[in-house]
Amino acid sequence: MLTQISFLFLLGASIWIFTKKSKKIIRNIKLGKPVNRGNQVMMRLKTMFRVAFGQSKMAVRPIPAVLHFFVYAGFIIINIEILEIIIDGLFGTHRVFHGLGILYDFLIGTFDILALIVWLGCAIFLIRRNILKIKRFSGAEMTSWPKSDANYILIIEILLMSAFLTMNAADLKLQTFGIAHYLSAGSFPVSNFLVPLLPDSPQSLILLERSCWWFHIIGVLASLNYLPYSKHLHILLAFPNTYFSNLKPRGALTNMTTVTNEVKAMLDPLFVPGQAASGKFGAKDIEDLSWINLMNAYSCTECGRCTSVCPANLTGKALSPRKIMMDTRDRTSEVGRNIDKEGVEYKDDKSLLDDYIKREEIWACTSCNACVEACPINIDPLEIIIELRRYAVMEESRAPASLNVMMSNIENNQAPWKYSPADRLNWAKKQ
Repeated sequence: MLTQISFLFLLGASIWIFTKKSKKIIRNIKLGKPVNRGNQVMMRLKTMFRVAFGQSKMAVRPIPAVLHFFVYAGFIIINIEILEIIIDGLFGTHRVFHGLGILYDFLIGTFDILALIVWLGCAIFLIRRNILKIKRFSGAEMTSWPKSDANYILIIEILLMSAFLTMNAADLKLQTFGIAHYLSAGSFPVSNFLVPLLPDSPQSLILLERSCWWFHIIGVLASLNYLPYSKHLHILLAFPNTYFSNLKPRGALTNMTTVTNEVKAMLDPLFVPGQAASGKFGAKDIEDLSWINLMNAYSCTECGRCTSVCPANLTGKALSPRKIMMDTRDRTSEVGRNIDKEGVEYKDDKSLLDDYIKREEIWACTSCNACVEACPINIDPLEIIIELRRYAVMEESRAPASLNVMMSNIENNQAPWKYSPADRLNWAKKQ
């Protein structure tokens, strides 16, 4: 009974802590401006299942795509057994679903094989990051914490799979000994090879099996509560992030209603503009971005695919789309902490633009959408960059000199060049 009470307390505390932190993240995301992405439900569902569940955009890089699929699918499927572990922990039973017979043997055998695949996948990912040192895993924004975070979760998964396989091996050996409580159930095609390595003493085996059982469930619950602090939050957010992703064609920028109405009024004297939302042009801080932008930031897994295809970054410019998303997430989290400590009205005299993202970064962008196309879960760094640019130009009149010349030419000559409209066809007269 003491064991069951301890398990109940551990389970309840883990769920409570995770729920509390999740509510704060949802609160932080809601700091962004409202935007309607509730249309085209069927198209959004198809996008979510294709991109998030099916991982279709991972296939561009086949080797990591296969490894990621096995780690992702294996870890998710293996955690189905968590349901059995929870029931066993609460009611003091052991392998409560053993009555499923052949189906149970098939499931446990599948979990056993997948555990090995997850173990190998994580080991290869660790080698790629720390020994092969794949270039896209480095960069100015990849400081000690982002690199450590990636390693922590891989090491945790390896330890969890090791405990899972050892637990099964000890369980199998106890079954063969006919120890009470360890009834014959399950098939162990991988753990079976670990049995000769285990002690022969029933007491030692029970201690080993129980230790691995507790390590596995505590590790899973600890990992659950680690997710909100980690880039691996994308495990949960990838699905809503792809569901609410932008379905418009690449390169279709979002027009501002106030500007659109002004242009229509200039072209049509009879046009009566509707009541547009008040506020500043563009974005200076996270409250000026949409909640979609902030969810994008929390969904980013820092894989570096966006930065690795960015033409500005490849030519040595300061821009890194990954850094844009990481900075947005860091600033959003900072604003959330300020709210927790000082209240909603508190202002810290800092902003996303300048304090986190430098102007050199936003003006290095070519707006090519390569980063958006490369992201495995449809994150859109370009939308944030465009909003920061809009603020700089339309609120502060602080555009680079070359752009000011171009915009002046458009205003005076109806074209980006310095030539008069009357001289526009002069080139044709010399043919």
